[in-house]
Amino acid sequence: MEQKLFVYNTLTRKKEEFKPLNPGHVGMYVCGPTVYSDVHLGNCRTFISFDLIFRYLLHLGYKVRYVRNITDAGHLEGDADEGEDKVSKKAKIAQLEPMEIVQKYTVDFHNVMQIFNSLPPSIEPTATGHIIEQIELVKAILAKGYAYEVDGSVYFDVEKYNQTQDYGILNGRNLEDMLNNTRSLGGQNEKHGKLDFALWIKAKPEHLMKWPSPWGLGFPGWHLECSAMSNKYLGQQFDIHGGGIDLMPTHHTNEIAQNVACCGKNPASYWLHTNMLTTNGQKMSKSLGNSFLPHELFLGTHPLLKKGYSPMTVRFFFMQASYRSTVDFSNEAIEAAEIFYKKLSEAAKKLITLQQAAITNVDDDTDKAINGYCDDCYTGMNDNFNSPKTLEALSNLSKWVNSYASSTRNSGEITAQTFERMKKTYNDFFFDVLGLKTEDGDNADTDELMQLVIKLRNEAKQNKDYATSDKIREGLKNIGFQLNDNKQGTTDWVRI
Repeated sequence: MEQKLFVYNTLTRKKEEFKPLNPGHVGMYVCGPTVYSDVHLGNCRTFISFDLIFRYLLHLGYKVRYVRNITDAGHLEGDADEGEDKVSKKAKIAQLEPMEIVQKYTVDFHNVMQIFNSLPPSIEPTATGHIIEQIELVKAILAKGYAYEVDGSVYFDVEKYNQTQDYGILNGRNLEDMLNNTRSLGGQNEKHGKLDFALWIKAKPEHLMKWPSPWGLGFPGWHLECSAMSNKYLGQQFDIHGGGIDLMPTHHTNEIAQNVACCGKNPASYWLHTNMLTTNGQKMSKSLGNSFLPHELFLGTHPLLKKGYSPMTVRFFFMQASYRSTVDFSNEAIEAAEIFYKKLSEAAKKLITLQQAAITNVDDDTDKAINGYCDDCYTGMNDNFNSPKTLEALSNLSKWVNSYASSTRNSGEITAQTFERMKKTYNDFFFDVLGLKTEDGDNADTDELMQLVIKLRNEAKQNKDYATSDKIREGLKNIGFQLNDNKQGTTDWVRI
């Protein structure tokens, strides 16, 4: 059955048939993490969502170039070009070189993504590795007259740009409303307009990360890196640009303005945005004490959690909602996801050895139903990557698998062709598209997860955070793992 893929485009605010610029090929850019702290669960949800999209495009046979950047410089504490660079600030506090901070949290990010079974992107460029490209982009925007220099900093002139272009085309707001809802410039009076944003920022003497440029020592603005790197690796126009919904109003709006000002083109045909995470109906926030780091969720060490949950349970939990929907964390919701995941996982295990019995009498209704569920797997994903619909189809298939695998065989008989299609479809979607795994007995993955936990516990002990160290040890003990401590710290583990 041939079906067309439709995606929701934030730019046009409607679902559209997906038509890549170059048939058979897809260029996709996703805004990656700023590596100054542990990756939080909201970030994980975004990257797992785009991993699902990446996997499905590959499954459909597209050759995909997936670019996801690492922000290791230029991301200030405030989106209005205020505060310190996040990486530099963390480096000063820790009394480390900025690149030590970058290395530590980049490695941790990769470890967490691997534990969640996310595929690596095709290219993962860094901001610091593309300073030359960013400087050249600033030069081009200046030459087109959409930017101005003030005392070593370069700013994008939003109001001038809006005279010929629609600055709010992505966020759906007009310039007047945005100006009225933006506070005064305060100490940033070198900007011409309240909405103007930095392309290049003059570095103060104490700033740790700075590079020579035609405008003096400085560093790039946060929005600039994504435009420079998407242009370099995907061209001036590509198919999909993705990220969290929080990036849409400012970061992605400014990316479009930069690209149009420089190249005369909106960079992406389709803009896709993941929604937010909440906890018991409230926005996740450190100040409210209701946000989790991945390892806290795996171990159950957060006070709001009854127990720990496996990485595949968490991945499955995210996929029970459309990537565009808010996901609300509660113990009841994730426990229900755990039961659902285990049910589908058990069917996947049975399919490994399941063989069709000799056919005596094909049940046409059952045969038709099984083919329909296989079609539904595609129908769900082709409807804007609607993973809940696909999970429902797999659930229907799993019921037949469990019945057929039983000695009673009350499930009705199907043709050999349908049987093979059912096995292939279930395996393709459970393992390859949804990126799930059957977890028990997967010792390599368990050891990988445990080594990350051991590393976190040793760091807590080094920082004299004994409360966290003890929570990790007790949390692991409660789910059947014993850590072995020695003079060198915690180095290994055993099941108990």
